[in-house]
Amino acid sequence: MSNVGKNIRKLRTVKKLSQAAFAELFGLARPSVGAYEEGRSEPKMETLIQIAQHFGLSVDLLLTKELTVNELYHFDIFKELQSPEPTAEELAEADRQAHLTPLVHRNRALEYIVRHHDPAFIDLLPTLQLPHQLTGPTRAFEVSGADMLLHRQGLRHQDIVLCCRVNKARPSLQNGRVYVFVTQGKILIRRLAERLPDGLTLKLRPDNPDYSSQDLELTQALEIWEVKGVFTTHLRAPALLDERVAALERRLEELAERLEGQQ
Repeated sequence: MSNVGKNIRKLRTVKKLSQAAFAELFGLARPSVGAYEEGRSEPKMETLIQIAQHFGLSVDLLLTKELTVNELYHFDIFKELQSPEPTAEELAEADRQAHLTPLVHRNRALEYIVRHHDPAFIDLLPTLQLPHQLTGPTRAFEVSGADMLLHRQGLRHQDIVLCCRVNKARPSLQNGRVYVFVTQGKILIRRLAERLPDGLTLKLRPDNPDYSSQDLELTQALEIWEVKGVFTTHLRAPALLDERVAALERRLEELAERLEGQQ
């Protein structure tokens, strides 16, 4: 009499599978698994081969040897243990890939609108590798125009915004935050002013008052991305308030030096 029934029971125990789950794994009826384990019947050779291959064992071992739990671990029955440990280089490459963000240049906005749902197109987009702790899909968009620029502060033309995807089915949007809205006609970067009482319409405003606010129905948005950061090559001049504070600090330093000289 073979040991296959005892081995199947131990395989299930180590893998934490119920008889029903084990049966489903190999296209069997649940009572058949119970019959194997109780020695009332044995699997067909085809089933034995499937079980052996799945758990990284040989058919001979399943049939002729009553395997211990330690031996089962030694034969790497967990699929994740069958693969070699990743090297440091492989781990570094995986981490690098996880932080690669597809970049949508402003001159490819219309192409992105048409093909935003095509994974092959997204894979062909240029990518940025920026340090961040963002989870889920990320996207980078090049800013076009001065809609979001006020008093030399904000988003400048050709800045790059780093974004996280917003679940369009259950959008969690907060007033005052900046979002990228991909619509049928254009890609909008706007601040959310408010969500109108109907719950389906958003009032969007640019930071630059020379541009007008607008209403956008959620159904018009193909994608929504929340802006989490910005990459810019502009060295912004200090704001007027910053200049005044700096001048005041210089005067205080000069006054302190004079007082020290008089002592």
